[in-house]
Amino acid sequence: MPRFLIALILGLLFGTQAFASEPTLRDYHSRANHPDAWQGGVRMIPIHTPAGDFKVWTKRVGNNPRIKVLLLHGGPGATHEPFEVFDSFLPADGVEYYYYDQLGSYYSDQPDDPKLLDVDRFVDEVEQVRVALGLDKDNFYLLGHSWGGILAIEYALKHQDHLKGLVISNMVSSIPAYNKYANDVLMPQLAPEALAELRKLDAAKDYANPRFEELLVPHYEAHVLRRPMAEWPEPVMRGFVRHLNKKVYVPMQGPSELGASGLLVDWDRTDALKDIKVPTLVIGARYDTMDPKYMEMMSKRLPQGQYLYLPNGSHCAFYDDQDAYFAGLLKFLHAVDDAKAGG
Repeated sequence: MPRFLIALILGLLFGTQAFASEPTLRDYHSRANHPDAWQGGVRMIPIHTPAGDFKVWTKRVGNNPRIKVLLLHGGPGATHEPFEVFDSFLPADGVEYYYYDQLGSYYSDQPDDPKLLDVDRFVDEVEQVRVALGLDKDNFYLLGHSWGGILAIEYALKHQDHLKGLVISNMVSSIPAYNKYANDVLMPQLAPEALAELRKLDAAKDYANPRFEELLVPHYEAHVLRRPMAEWPEPVMRGFVRHLNKKVYVPMQGPSELGASGLLVDWDRTDALKDIKVPTLVIGARYDTMDPKYMEMMSKRLPQGQYLYLPNGSHCAFYDDQDAYFAGLLKFLHAVDDAKAGG
């Protein structure tokens, strides 16, 4: 069979050519040269911190020497588990990717030390993970969702020389801007009596009261994941509910998704976006907890920024505007790879 026909067939199978040479299914699932293969791609990576040495959990899926995506989950203190939906899209397109639970999250060590709740320390942790996994500018894409988007921005500002591409998923570059959007746009969408009761509970710091979460259910179903909570995907319930480490989440984010009030409250890197030179995709959604217009503005401030707008999505758009989310993400990954290969 002619070489170009083989390439065409493989291109149909993998979406596009993702390897330096023509890929095969065996290539993608190869165990060669991967020290994690004997345990299904899982590694516990040693991490040095000011509070001592610990280990974080990672899991590799697939094998692609040119496109390797490290996933930074939300929270802080949530897990990689909501990303498990990536299994339905990335392998078929030949993309290699890494699940990763940050320190303090469920599958990694969970030291109880406030000194570790620091953005710069988390950035240093990501860099240690990158080194251990052998990722670099020829193949390393970083995707951060929500809090992971904060971490991805900070990582790029410090270590972009190691990046091939960056994805900021459903996160604005300013917590004050997020809080303004929550106060001016999101809160008024709640029923007036519910908002009044929420403000009363908030003033009393009565966050353990079951009513606090009950009153927020309409907000969650409209702006976090647009399905009734009884139908939320099982990986989301594990990652954001059952396995959430509140000793990390509450001090950094605050007790509620209706705005931030923790250690991150003054975080703002909008003016620094111009310094991120690598190709960057910003993903926003119509019903997101984050202002989609603000995310569009971010993409224009980034020297190589692009914007993916999801008209049916919310904060977890990889579930509620799924096909558009992954079509846009995969298009970006391959376009950057093609440009680098051609350059």
